[in-house]
Amino acid sequence: MSYNYLPLDKQHTNFQQIKNLLAFNQLVSITFDAHFRITECRNYLDKKLTESDALFYGINTGFGYLQNIKIDKTQLQQLQSNLIQSHACGMGEQVPLDIVKLMVMLKIKSLSYGYSGVQIDTVKRLMDMYNADVFPVIYTQGSLGASGDLAPLSHLSLPLIGMGEVWHQGEKMPSSEALKKFNWQPIELKSKEGLALINGTQFMSAYGLHSLVQADRLVKWADVIAAISIDAFDSTLEPFNEKIHSIRNHNGQVETAAKIRALLNGSAISTQQKNQVQDPYSFRCIPQVHGATKDTVNYVQGIFIKEINSVTDNPNIFPEDDLIVSGGNFHGQPLALALDFLCIAMSELASISERRTYQLISGQRNLPLFLVKNVGLNSGLMIPQYTAAGIVSENKQLCTPASVDSISSSNNQEDHVSMGANAATKCKRVIDNVEKVLAIELLTAIQALEFRRPLKSSPQIEEIVTAFRKQVSFNEQDRILHDDMIEAVKFLQK
Repeated sequence: MSYNYLPLDKQHTNFQQIKNLLAFNQLVSITFDAHFRITECRNYLDKKLTESDALFYGINTGFGYLQNIKIDKTQLQQLQSNLIQSHACGMGEQVPLDIVKLMVMLKIKSLSYGYSGVQIDTVKRLMDMYNADVFPVIYTQGSLGASGDLAPLSHLSLPLIGMGEVWHQGEKMPSSEALKKFNWQPIELKSKEGLALINGTQFMSAYGLHSLVQADRLVKWADVIAAISIDAFDSTLEPFNEKIHSIRNHNGQVETAAKIRALLNGSAISTQQKNQVQDPYSFRCIPQVHGATKDTVNYVQGIFIKEINSVTDNPNIFPEDDLIVSGGNFHGQPLALALDFLCIAMSELASISERRTYQLISGQRNLPLFLVKNVGLNSGLMIPQYTAAGIVSENKQLCTPASVDSISSSNNQEDHVSMGANAATKCKRVIDNVEKVLAIELLTAIQALEFRRPLKSSPQIEEIVTAFRKQVSFNEQDRILHDDMIEAVKFLQK
């Protein structure tokens, strides 16, 4: 038996488990408790609909503005199938596979609480799909971040009923082909199931979690790269003195200063006599800027972990209280605000990084202009900074908040939406951009550090420089730097 799986039920799922799921390609499984809760809720709903003629939103009524239209009991299954087909209106690029995996896992997790009224076969099929590497083709556009991520989750749900497309072992195919391969019959959706599947915040949540995993990696690299730049620019370590940070005491700031001190411990460059009294802010204020980003990342992570340990479809069913309650847990406002905050915080890592790159190529501190010999004939590292500057500017544009926008839909029944889905997709773009800017600083800083020889940086930094030089050699004369920049990105992804 394999233990390489993530158990899904009402128990708390933490951030490390999310990282492990992606890093180790874990399988997923609901627990016996989740199986019991799902089954009990479904049995309660079946009994309720048999014994009562009351109207329950989306269960025996139309959807959105059509909420007051009663649906005949003989048509309840058709209603749910119609819902998924009519709402599968995604456009744009295809959602990356890692994010699709998170979406499917999070949908199973949300349903495992037993407040959604789905049948156990539906949840089992989602598990079977995940574990057999059968993942729906989903599109980035179509969600307003309220009423649930309707269009993306409809595309997620189409394969359950034998429709749409899936990825399997790197090949895109009609869902019907995948079902045939595994001898799976299309699920006959029961009352409420379509709504349970497409109401929810799993698109926003999956994008947010993926961005947080990347952010977790990049904030660590930002400190390492900044430490290389500090020695490359022959900066003083005075601004990292523990006493300074103890009297302001923001967690991220204190942590960053300590990290820089540890990274440069044993550096011959750092301990040599300095000519300058102070360094530019992009060096001197690294703890304050990087630290603020770390504190924001931690805050946003808390929001998303709370969200994924929640039930976000509508209506919700409480068998123990004999209640079916319609509300708005699908509204993505907490996520939209947090995603916009994460965009801003991460973009600042790139902004200060680009400034350090600019300082390193400026010909100061006994470094050659543009960090190349025979400058003039060679342009050296002049243009990577242009690229970084352009990317930083793009990030500024992407950091316009999505959460302050709203467009009414469903004939004004859904009159305030979060736009969290747009916040989610642009947040990923920002973080992908941050990685590129940090890679450019890394390339530049290591090039500059070579001009400090024979002095060496700390053992930790020199180990990183040696590893980097196995991928990117010293720039003696002009060459195609795009290739070096791509290798630098790959180095950060190891």
